[in-house]
Amino acid sequence: MTTSSSSPSRLYRLASFLWPALGLTLVAAALWRWEAQHWGAFVWLAGSFATGLIRAPFQRRTRDNVVVDDRKTLGERLLLAGMFLTMGILPLLQLATGIMDVAAYSLPTWATAIGAALQVPFLWLFWRSHADLGRNWSVSLEIRKDHNLVTQGVYARMRHPMYAAIWIAAIAQPLLIHNWIAGLLVIPTFAAMYLLRIPQEEAMMQAQFGADYDRYAAQTGRIWPRLGSKPTTAS
Repeated sequence: MTTSSSSPSRLYRLASFLWPALGLTLVAAALWRWEAQHWGAFVWLAGSFATGLIRAPFQRRTRDNVVVDDRKTLGERLLLAGMFLTMGILPLLQLATGIMDVAAYSLPTWATAIGAALQVPFLWLFWRSHADLGRNWSVSLEIRKDHNLVTQGVYARMRHPMYAAIWIAAIAQPLLIHNWIAGLLVIPTFAAMYLLRIPQEEAMMQAQFGADYDRYAAQTGRIWPRLGSKPTTAS
């Protein structure tokens, strides 16, 4: 393993720099067009704002982490960019301008209500998984110095609760934003990211923690709690 800077990738740093200004501009434009929005769009905006508030302190807290194993690849960087595009930029661009109205569809009120209700488990699980990871969290595939194998809290029964949270958000998005591009495109994008990253992440953790991770993996589910087994305890 090699020692490297703990700062995120250049792509992620660039996105982090540009996103606040661009995001606020698009949000302001979306609110200006409030009469053109379906009520589900406002739920999505509120959920996205809450997501940013949840993640911001953890980004600051992990900024000084010293990374000892960095497994970022071009494929992962492209998928992170795809998630940034489909879960952030495209929905806001549509709400701000209506530029993708040609791809709009209609849903019954109950479907939008399901999308709104899904924000509750999404935001709770998103927050709880960050809180339980603490300084072990990273936006990309990295092992930090003094990295811990977290097996408490929501990690006691599933190994990837943050991915589970993002799956909930991805499923809810097309229920709230009724557009094939700005709403639905996030699902195949996140599916590709999930299928690529999960095996790589688990291989990285197994290499770092060996038999401890093997025992932990045997007792937990990936993104769904493994019921009937005794919750794992912190190593």
